[in-house]
Amino acid sequence: MSSIEIRHIVFDIGRVLIHYDPHIPFARLIPDDAERNWFFSNVCTHDWNLEQDRGRAWADAEALLIEAHPDRIEHIRAFRKHWHEMVSHAYVESVAIMEALIQEGRDVTMLTNFAADTFKEARKLFPFLDMPRGVTVSGEIGLIKPDIAIYEKHSRDFGLSPAHTLFIDDAPANVEGARLAGWHAVLFTDPEKLKADLAAHGIAL
Repeated sequence: MSSIEIRHIVFDIGRVLIHYDPHIPFARLIPDDAERNWFFSNVCTHDWNLEQDRGRAWADAEALLIEAHPDRIEHIRAFRKHWHEMVSHAYVESVAIMEALIQEGRDVTMLTNFAADTFKEARKLFPFLDMPRGVTVSGEIGLIKPDIAIYEKHSRDFGLSPAHTLFIDDAPANVEGARLAGWHAVLFTDPEKLKADLAAHGIAL
């Protein structure tokens, strides 16, 4: 067990609290697996989508791709149009852990790579996102994980002591970024491992 007292717990959101999978609507829009995989590898790529998380407007993002792939206009615009289908459900057990921590009086905040406008929609779809003390949304501030600056800003904005902060994220690079910023951090894979990781840091549920 860690000898450091954890005073602040910071949750990532996508694939920790809510499911995210762009294949959900596109399995209908592009039924052929090979074509759909090509589309995500060459058109609406992860890196392209990440720029919306950094703050780029969807209209600008779509225009950029439409210029390069004019035959794919419908599918390019479908990415934002059908975004709500990509966040199909909450991870009930993870949410229950977060709620239990809040009910215990723990200081819980969130730090997420998320486009500003889609996060507003997510809050309507998943009201539990309003339960923590606050959230840093990458698209609202022009910084994305794993840039150390986003962890430092979150610490300043919410008065966190980095040495007493535990971060939970599903991406190894983001976990490493938090550690470089002086936080403790654990990689999320499933709720049971999260409970064990919390216990290892002196937080038993």
